[in-house]
Amino acid sequence: MLKIHQLFFLNTLALFVGTLLIASLIGYYTLKEMIINDNIDHLKRTLELVALRSNQSNSLDHYVNAIHNQTDYRATAFDTNTRVLAESNIDKRSVDSTLNRQEIMNAITQPYGVDVRHSITLDEDYIFVAKQIAFQGDIVILRLGVTLHSVMEYFYQLWLRLAASFALFILIALILAYKISKKVQHDIAQITHYLHEISAKNYLAVLKPQYFREFLQITLLLKNLVKKLRNRDKQKRKHTARLRLINKQQNDILSAISHEFKNPVAAIAGYTETLQEDPTLSLAIRDKFLGKIHSNALKISTMLDRLALSVKLENNDLSIKTTRFDLDALCRDVTSTLQGKYPNRTIVYEGRTQEVVADKTMLDLVIINLIDNAIKYSEDEVVLKLTDNNLEVIDKGIGISPDELEHIANKFYRVQKNSWDNSMGLGLAIVSYILKLHNATLQIQSTLGVGSTFGFSLTGLIAK
Repeated sequence: MLKIHQLFFLNTLALFVGTLLIASLIGYYTLKEMIINDNIDHLKRTLELVALRSNQSNSLDHYVNAIHNQTDYRATAFDTNTRVLAESNIDKRSVDSTLNRQEIMNAITQPYGVDVRHSITLDEDYIFVAKQIAFQGDIVILRLGVTLHSVMEYFYQLWLRLAASFALFILIALILAYKISKKVQHDIAQITHYLHEISAKNYLAVLKPQYFREFLQITLLLKNLVKKLRNRDKQKRKHTARLRLINKQQNDILSAISHEFKNPVAAIAGYTETLQEDPTLSLAIRDKFLGKIHSNALKISTMLDRLALSVKLENNDLSIKTTRFDLDALCRDVTSTLQGKYPNRTIVYEGRTQEVVADKTMLDLVIINLIDNAIKYSEDEVVLKLTDNNLEVIDKGIGISPDELEHIANKFYRVQKNSWDNSMGLGLAIVSYILKLHNATLQIQSTLGVGSTFGFSLTGLIAK
């Protein structure tokens, strides 16, 4: 097993050598690209300049030869059919006019044609730049080329200088790393000797580090200790916060149950006490009182069912069972049922046939809860609206203030201006849980004093 100072030196060596290799590769390709691009730009500028002198020559052969003599670039002239008209370096008849030269094709449709490729004619790699120019009233394509070999000679010289500079830097860095490694080795040996003395019960042993590297070791140990203490404290705070949350939830449930059950339980107790204390009550009154007792018992049962369903949904103990059905038919059934339940209220349905894939029982519960919610917070008609992409329940009730909108779907939350003896603030919470299981979201729009719209998107439910 390697010692720390050996690992330090080897890691430093690997780091610097790796840095050199990566920097060398990046520098190589970057410099190469920069030099090639610089030559391309120079060829473009040269083309612009020689294009201005095209009227000074009587023939294309003389024109391209003059360019070659002045710039040392290979100059070639083509017509728009890519046929060679003049060539500065070789006999133009030896140049194959049938080749597909990319720079020429691009120059026909663009300001410049550029290509870096192997020249079959001269068997060398070239940088070519071509441009359309006017020559004696005709349009010709003038191409300038420079060998990649001549360009790369300068690049290799520059690259070798940079590589030598990198190598010198790495050598100096490695010498320094070696010296630091020896200092680390010395101080670790001092600390090791001190620990041996302590393990031998020599508590009077003195540690005399020379290069203060022992403080790094002590710092690491202290950091590890602090980290453990911090993690323990964090776990303790999380556990405490969780216990507080559980206690709060339990208190909320008990408070809600106590508040909501108080009225129906009191009503049952009152009617029962009256029946027991007055045996002379008429049969009609007794039947009426028994009906009230039964009605309030049903309310308690409904509240318990909603609470149980809410707990199951929140704990993910309930899974959906999807089927394909007509949501329009379900809406009509729900509207008819609730109209019978609330004969003094007007429930209007507007919709069309819409095939969906969802849990029919759960969506039935969603629509019932939304309409129930609209009825208890309004006195006018309630509209159930089914469109191509949305299902909405619209009321003209008291509306919801902006401060309460973000809490309206929370468990046990109810708008403070109203009281409802059979809700416990669970209706919209249940709706939100069910829609979440269907990858949908409860959408609420409300204006205080005007009314509210509760609904959800059908995008993910529509049958394909």
